[in-house]
Amino acid sequence: MDRVDPPRTLAESASPGGRSHGGVEAHSSTQRVPHVLEQLEQIASSRIVLLDGAMGTMVQALGLGEPDYRGEAFADHPCELKGCHDLLCLTRPAAIEGIHRGFLEAGADVITTNTFNANRISLADYRLTDYVRQINVAAARCARRAIASPGPAGDDRPRFVAGSLGPTNRMLSLSPDVGDPGYRAVTFDQMAAAYAEQAEALVEGGVDLLLAETVFDTLNVKACLFALEELFERLGRRLPVIVSVTIADQSGRTLSGQTLEAFWYSIQHAPLFAVGINCALGPTAMRPFVEELAGLVPVRTCCYPNAGLPNEFGQYDESPEAMAGVLGQYAASGWLNVVGGCCG
Repeated sequence: MDRVDPPRTLAESASPGGRSHGGVEAHSSTQRVPHVLEQLEQIASSRIVLLDGAMGTMVQALGLGEPDYRGEAFADHPCELKGCHDLLCLTRPAAIEGIHRGFLEAGADVITTNTFNANRISLADYRLTDYVRQINVAAARCARRAIASPGPAGDDRPRFVAGSLGPTNRMLSLSPDVGDPGYRAVTFDQMAAAYAEQAEALVEGGVDLLLAETVFDTLNVKACLFALEELFERLGRRLPVIVSVTIADQSGRTLSGQTLEAFWYSIQHAPLFAVGINCALGPTAMRPFVEELAGLVPVRTCCYPNAGLPNEFGQYDESPEAMAGVLGQYAASGWLNVVGGCCG
C-alpha cells in the first residue's frame, strides 16, 4: 500500500500560487447553522426528510471523457483522471450543479456534495492530495449555487447541503496484508486528520450538515467522529451530523465484521441527527436490517439504498417504481425519518 502523507493545515492546502480564504470562521455560512438545525428538527418532526439520490451514476450517465475531467487546469496532470468524479467540481462545475438541481426539482430537501472520495487518502490514487481543500470548497459551493437558483413557482421549502464524507479506501480494523495481521496501511491519527481536513473545507464552502456515509469499518467512522468533535470545538459551534453504515451481505454485518447492534454501540456516544443504512443490498434485501436499526436506536433513522446489486453487465435492474414501493412500506411501518437513493 502507498504511504499516506499527513494533511497540511488549511492555509498550507491552498493550491500552488493560490491563497487560503483565512479559515472557516470567516465564511458567511457560519451564521446559518443554528437556524438550519431548528429547520431540520421542525421538518423531521412533521414528515420524512427527503435526501437526494446517487451522484456517481448520474455523473457516469453524462458520458464524460478524460479531457472533461482534466479541464485546462489539469491538462498536464501526470496520471489519468477519468473516474475521479470529485474533481469535476473544479473542472466541470456546471455539470455537477445540474445534477444537484435535478434532485432539487425532484423534491429533495437535502442534497449531498460531490465529495465522496475527496479526502487525502482516496485522492492519493490520482495524485491530487494537494487539492483536497479546493475540491471540497468548490463542491460545497456547487451545491449552494444549485440551491440558490430559482425553483418551481411557489416552492419555498428550505433546502440544505450535506457535506459527503466517504469511508476512504483504507481500513483501520483489518490488515490489507494476509501475511501480516498487525499491519495497517494508515493510522488512526492519519485517518482522523484526513477527515478533519475535508470537513473543514466543506464547512468553509458552506455546507449545512455533515454526512459520514457508506461506513464499512466502524473504526474509520470513529476517527471521523473524533475529527468532527475537534473541529466543532475549534469552531465554537456544531453542525448536524448523520452517519450511514453499509451492510456487506445477508449476514447483516459490516465489511469489518460488526453487527448493526455492535456498530450502534460503538458510535452511540456521538450526538447525531440521524443514523442509517445506505448502498449495499438494495431495498428489498435491506428490509430486516432497516427494521432492526429502527427498533434499536433512540435517534432518527435514515435509509438510502442502491438499486439492488448490479447484474453481470454492471447494470442495475431494479426500477424506480419497485424501489419506491419498498421504501413506501418502510415509511408506513414507521422505520424512516430520512430517505433517499444511492448507486443507480
